[in-house]
Amino acid sequence: MRCGAEGAFSYLGNMQQLNDYIRTSFKTEVTEAENISQFFRPELLRKGDFLMRTGRVCDCMAFVATGLIRIFLEAGDKEVTQWIVTPNYFTTDLSSFMLSKPGRWNMQALEDCEIWVIRQEEYRRMAKAVPRWVEFERLLLINCFIYLEERIFSHLYMSAEERFQQLFVQNPELFNRVPLQYLASMLGMTPETLSRMRKKQLT
Repeated sequence: MRCGAEGAFSYLGNMQQLNDYIRTSFKTEVTEAENISQFFRPELLRKGDFLMRTGRVCDCMAFVATGLIRIFLEAGDKEVTQWIVTPNYFTTDLSSFMLSKPGRWNMQALEDCEIWVIRQEEYRRMAKAVPRWVEFERLLLINCFIYLEERIFSHLYMSAEERFQQLFVQNPELFNRVPLQYLASMLGMTPETLSRMRKKQLT
């Protein structure tokens, strides 16, 4: 991971992006959003860089401004993709970040990524400095549980083709930017099956 001047080449624009996300997601005033975002620092991940690694304590939460980050774990000689993080979303290994225990997930940049990062120490400072942060943290956790519930539902009750169609509608650009084997793993199917579905969709 690289940070500093080279990681802040669109600093002002992406700071506004972070402010806007906080303001709209948490229903805050502009000043309050700025009070929160000041605890984040701009960093640049080059393609292939790791934001987090399995077995290490995750000491940061990141807001993705540009680029894509793959969340995955290694199971024997296989890699299982859990999700692809797109711009305007936060990412972290939640249990590791909150409880300071070894993390489960690898998080690796699929492209050059501009991110905004808050470290654990700054996170604790922010919680004390922003009176309503407890309320905002609750919203973050609710969103995490909703996401988890949707993922469980999709894998238990939706067919492979339904999962493909859902992703194609929600994030069609991923099919041009992410290797198919990663998307196939995330959707719970083989790359060959995904390739057939994609060709069918495009005809």
